[in-house]
Amino acid sequence: MNRNVILFVIDGTMGIVFLASFLTGLLKFTVLLRLSGLEAVVLPSAFISDIHDWSGLLLGVLVFLHLFMNRRWILAMTRKVAGASSGDPVPADD
Repeated sequence: MNRNVILFVIDGTMGIVFLASFLTGLLKFTVLLRLSGLEAVVLPSAFISDIHDWSGLLLGVLVFLHLFMNRRWILAMTRKVAGASSGDPVPADD
C-alpha cells in the first residue's frame, strides 16, 4: 500500500477518534451540562464513558503511529532547528 494512503487513513481516523473523544468528554463534563441546562437530560453515562475511554486509547495508538510514520521528517526538522545558532533566525518555509 502507498505510504501516503496509509498516512491519509491514519490521520483521517485520528480526526474521527479525536472528535469522539472530545464530544464524549464534553458529555462527561457535569459542570458544562449544568451551565447549558441539560442536566435533566438522561444520558447513558456508562456507555459514554466507555466510548470516551476506548477512543482515548485508540487516539494514543494512532498518534504513536502518526509520529512513527513521520519520524524522518521530525528528525530532519529537529536537526535543522537545533543546528541553527541562537542568534540566527530560523528561516520560514513560505
